[in-house]
Amino acid sequence: MASSVVFSSFIVLALVIVVAWFFKSAEAARAFFVFGDSLVDNGNNNYLATSARADSPPYGIDYPTRRPTGRFSNGYNIPDFISQALGAESTLPYLSPELNGERLLVGANFASAGIGILNDTGIQFINIIRISRQIEYFKEYQQRVGAIIGEEQAQSLVNDALVLITLGGNDFVNNYYLVPFSARSRQFALPDYVKYLISEYKKILRHLYDLGARRVLVTGTGPLGCVPAELAQRSSNGECSAELQRAASLFNPQLAQIIQQLNTEIGSNVFNGANTQEMHNDFINDPQAFGFITSKVACCGQGPYNGLGLCTTASNLCPNRDQYAFWDPFHPSERANNLITQQILSGTTKYMYPMNLSTILALDSKN
Repeated sequence: MASSVVFSSFIVLALVIVVAWFFKSAEAARAFFVFGDSLVDNGNNNYLATSARADSPPYGIDYPTRRPTGRFSNGYNIPDFISQALGAESTLPYLSPELNGERLLVGANFASAGIGILNDTGIQFINIIRISRQIEYFKEYQQRVGAIIGEEQAQSLVNDALVLITLGGNDFVNNYYLVPFSARSRQFALPDYVKYLISEYKKILRHLYDLGARRVLVTGTGPLGCVPAELAQRSSNGECSAELQRAASLFNPQLAQIIQQLNTEIGSNVFNGANTQEMHNDFINDPQAFGFITSKVACCGQGPYNGLGLCTTASNLCPNRDQYAFWDPFHPSERANNLITQQILSGTTKYMYPMNLSTILALDSKN
């Protein structure tokens, strides 16, 4: 009898120690959650039967393991560099079997290559995690963490977390402009399509707020008409595609407007926009000023501007990835991702509105 009491006491003590350890871990670094598309996906699509995957060489050639990770990059992507700025390890893909126990407290990456604001974006990729499903996974995540550290502590973890969301580019590239006379282009003139996208995006952002997100970085689209894939298909002289540039120039200012509207409605600067179009424009207009030899030709690819098809072991591959603004036909190189993250951290209001990430972190450290 005495031995069973001692054993029971030991079990209770062990549970107390484990829970205390989880609380301490939760406080050690701010949690980070990522939603969006291939610009921020760090491997979820590796677990799905889809063609939108980056799980083969030469992807990951400059990652510490020198192996593909599912990131659409030669190395790190923007979420990785943000995690480093937070003093935390990179978030794991939500579908990773390694995401359990203490690692849940770091946050999670729900992003999936190919998706957009609209559910019909990326239908050619078939099995991807659309944004509505990413948000369902976020709810599920909160239940999983609540089971470990309690609902109240889990809610605090989410409220105190940083969130990054990147959507919109695929709604043009892999929907409206995917094929001539696409269904959406027949349904909407471009200005009306952008208004529809923005109205749907506002609902998504509001939903994140309703689920507890209180610090959200929202990136705009890059200069869609200037990526190597579009130069290869739409440009005869190396000039950016005017039509896709028009789409970006309509979308990004309206995104800034809904960020301001939401913050006014909420009464707090929950949402902070990143003008990634301006950030990319810097490299595109003067690549040499940033140490790039080109912002038109992808490091990995084939055809004009290395902009056709997929990046594979059969593709052209540049020897020095740091000299290229674009890694593959659509995605920035690791070095370009790092430069973009530096603007997210410390950029002026030309790039970040209403605040950059360093200001957010400084404000929150005082609370």
